[in-house]
Parts: sequence; C-alpha cells; structure tokens
Amino acid sequence: MDLLKTEIGRLRIIAFIEGTSFLLILFITMPLKYWMDMPNPNKVIGMAHGVFFVLYVLAVIQAKFSFQWDGKTTFWSLLASVIPFGTFWADRKYFVHYS
Repeated sequence: MDLLKTEIGRLRIIAFIEGTSFLLILFITMPLKYWMDMPNPNKVIGMAHGVFFVLYVLAVIQAKFSFQWDGKTTFWSLLASVIPFGTFWADRKYFVHYS
C-alpha cells in the first residue's frame, strides 16, 4: 500500500478508520446497547474507536508540524474527529491535497 509509506497517507487511513468507528458507534452499537440491551458491541467498538481517536489527534498534530499547517487547517482537522462524517470531510478538504 502506497498510503502507508507517507505521513499523510497514514493520517488518511487513520481518519477513515476513526470516522468509520464513530459511525458504527452512533448508528449500530449505541442502538444495540440502549434498545436491545446488548452492551458488548459498544464496549469493543468503543475501545477501538478510542484508540483510533487518539491516533488521529496525534497524526493531525504531527501533520501540523510536518506540513506547517496554519491554525485554521489544524483546528478544522481536529474538530472533524468529533463530528459525524467529519473525518471524511477533512480528508476531501485538506488531506487529499498533500498526497
């Protein structure tokens, strides 16, 4: 995979996984937990999401210094991690231009 060879490629992969795990939590595991009384999927996906959230934040901070991002780019890239579909938007708006 060519994406794994570059810093921005790794950020894009982490962003995709982080965003996907966030959507899984919101639309699958949370309804299972509260409507079907099945908390285990939420625990598993939630832990994975937590790990990828931290990796995403660290990757954005690393990219800020490597690519000399301004405060606006860094702010929106970080904010994207807490908004549904946000990391996908950040990828199209910012990350793809550094690939």
